[in-house]
Amino acid sequence: MQVRLVDRHPEVPADQLVAQMVPPPMFDEVSFASYIPDPKEPSQAAAVRKAEDFGGRVAEINRAVNKKSLFGKRKAISGAGLYLDGGFGVGKTHLLASIFHSAPAPKSFGTFGEVTNLVGALGFNNAVERLSANSVLCIDEFELDDPGDTMLVSRLLTELSARGVSIVATSNTLPGQLGEGRFAAQDFLREIKKLGSIFEPVRVDGPDYRHRDLPPAPEPTSPELLTERATATTGSTLDEFDALLKHLSTLHPSKYGALISGVSSVFISNVHQVDDQAVALRIVVLADRLYDASTPVTVSGVKLDEVFSPEMLEGGYRKKYLRAISRLLALSRFEAAETAS
Repeated sequence: MQVRLVDRHPEVPADQLVAQMVPPPMFDEVSFASYIPDPKEPSQAAAVRKAEDFGGRVAEINRAVNKKSLFGKRKAISGAGLYLDGGFGVGKTHLLASIFHSAPAPKSFGTFGEVTNLVGALGFNNAVERLSANSVLCIDEFELDDPGDTMLVSRLLTELSARGVSIVATSNTLPGQLGEGRFAAQDFLREIKKLGSIFEPVRVDGPDYRHRDLPPAPEPTSPELLTERATATTGSTLDEFDALLKHLSTLHPSKYGALISGVSSVFISNVHQVDDQAVALRIVVLADRLYDASTPVTVSGVKLDEVFSPEMLEGGYRKKYLRAISRLLALSRFEAAETAS
């Protein structure tokens, strides 16, 4: 019988949320040296140098913070801050993970959503205590589209920085607004007023590497072939789109990673365009977790670049939806390449 995601009901204890805050498996082996800057984009080479220098500062601050005074107290030293701003697929997460790997333990890495989920699961004070021993907190895809969450995380970062934890964050600038990147950085700095003086914004320009010289989105698979491929793929799951969306609504987003844990490939039938914001945002989180796990995706129905309505792609969550499309297309091409081989 074909395995389905809708039959899975994962439980993730809150005390494991901090322990699992590490870079996705695809970034396990990355380093500053393995980042290959585009020679046409000088900002990329400059960003590598800035990130590597920041990694060194993190280690220095951590040593100073942990050095006890004559009275046995930790020194009151603020952490450093770095903000990597740029478009989709220019290697910001690669640099973020490289900083994480270069930093002394304990340390944490998570998306903006994962950090807010952590605070929600542990409570604010408990989250501060658990993270305050870190040398660095790496936050991928820092978002400004939810004022409540943004201010919550800003308060968290203020508390952690005061305790000597360095903070590094990435954020996307919309492709149509690359010339306005500095404004995006200033928005970020204004939101975290108390941290603004220590955050250094660094621009990373370039085209989305996931789609350089690649064809358009793959055509959806026929329903019959989809079932056939799912059945023939060991460790895969096959779900009907609406049933999967309904199941996602019953799970906290912090469980989506556990939902797909151990799955070799995801097959989804009858994919169609969605126009409900809550549903669309769940798809975004699932796309992020699938991408983190490098899990191939194959669908029947509409193409994956048509799953979000045109109105949504012009709305306030546009960045999220474009990122999800970018990642889903990369995963669908991965599946297509494996099938061809």
